[in-house]
Amino acid sequence: MRKQPLSGLAGTALKQGVLLLAAFFALVPTLFMILTALKSDEEYAIDKLGFPDSPVIENFRAVLVDSPFLAWMANSVLLVIGAVLLSTIVSGLAAYAIACMEFKGRETLLALSTSLMAVPPVVMIVPLFVLYTQLGLISTYQGTILIYAGLITPFSVYLLTTFFRTVPKELFESARIDGAGPFLILIKIVLPLSLPAIVTLVVVNSLYVWNDLLIAIIFLQDDAKRTLVAGISVFQGRYNNQVPLTMAGMVIASAPMLILYIVFQKHFIRGLMAGAIK
Repeated sequence: MRKQPLSGLAGTALKQGVLLLAAFFALVPTLFMILTALKSDEEYAIDKLGFPDSPVIENFRAVLVDSPFLAWMANSVLLVIGAVLLSTIVSGLAAYAIACMEFKGRETLLALSTSLMAVPPVVMIVPLFVLYTQLGLISTYQGTILIYAGLITPFSVYLLTTFFRTVPKELFESARIDGAGPFLILIKIVLPLSLPAIVTLVVVNSLYVWNDLLIAIIFLQDDAKRTLVAGISVFQGRYNNQVPLTMAGMVIASAPMLILYIVFQKHFIRGLMAGAIK
């Protein structure tokens, strides 16, 4: 067995050390949030950075029972499901047409769609607000879902197009010989083979919609329709002196997306590599 040179071992150790250090700094805020949520106000005042001597769950109960957290969470879930589902359907059809069908201008269409990824959402706030005011869509779920779907669709089209192009063309030819039409090929061949990319889209786009604050505050002005992230901003201001209570709310807000990522982690990583190797 060939031994690795000392210089190679040193380089490997250095890379692993850097990665471990980066992981540590990335996890410190999350660890602080969880530990603080398990402290009482008195214990936090005495020791802000240490581990809790006797963990308490009263902060979580207070967040769930004494505040509209569950209603805010339901609003966020509704927006996530609506926006991600609509965007996935539209981007799937568009990406299939661009990647698998021959028509004039398809590369231009893809370039235009991809260029929209560079447009910051903040520049569209004023025209969208004026338009939505005229149409009566302010503080409506359907109006906000349309905005979120529009914002996440360009990236979705780009990723799915890249992945669809890795599907062997021979499968399409065999399906056409058997009499399958374009829509049947999409349903029976392309989508099942593209599951990793679709799961990646669902996770990434869900995170975007779930964590967004700007659109939620401006276009959902009704308190009853406030999203979880927008509600946390109000919650934090109301309980500014009760840091453990605020941290408990943030832990609860982070849990759904963390669970979603853990459940689909395998497909998510595969989807990130979509199109990298043919």
